[in-house]
Parts: sequence; C-alpha cells; structure tokens
Amino acid sequence: MYAIVEIAGQQFKVEIDRKVYVHRLTAEEGAQVEFDKVLLVDNEGDIKIGTPVVEGAKVTAKVLSHVKADKVIVFKKKRRKGYCKKNGHRQCMTQIQIEAINA
Repeated sequence: MYAIVEIAGQQFKVEIDRKVYVHRLTAEEGAQVEFDKVLLVDNEGDIKIGTPVVEGAKVTAKVLSHVKADKVIVFKKKRRKGYCKKNGHRQCMTQIQIEAINA
C-alpha cells in the first residue's frame, strides 16, 4: 500500500514505515502529524485518484528529528572581470516516519 501526498508544497510517494525527509515542519520532535492532501492511494491494485484530493484519506506520520541537509555550494564567476562569489546553503529538513495510511 502506498500513497502520493503533498507535504509542504512537494509531492512524495509514501509507504508505511518509510522514513522521508521533507521541508522543515513546525511540529515538535516525537509529535504526530496528519496530512490531508492525499492525491492518490494504491491498496494492492485498488487505485483511488483524487480530483484533486482523495476524499476522507489522510496519512499519519511521526516527527523523528529536525536536521540540515548537505551543503550546496553556489559559485558565480564572470571571466576576465575579476568577479568571483562563493556562497553555501544548507536547507532545513524534518525527518518523518509514516505510520498509517487511511483511505
């Protein structure tokens, strides 16, 4: 059984007991969170497609930790102009574990 869920503006394919990194959520560590924007649910071949969301379906997850992703280096250069700029960015992420898919 899997579902496609919209979490923080992005779509994820989730299954029970799968760990997913999503953009930072406001929930505390160890808290339960529910996601109502379920776009598709597949239950062993019985597929429900929402228009745009599946009615009455929700996904329950547990917040495991708040972490930062790997550093991304942003380097800009214009040749022969003496212009160089180096910058780094680490995105704030939340690790969640999917506990239940209710459809």
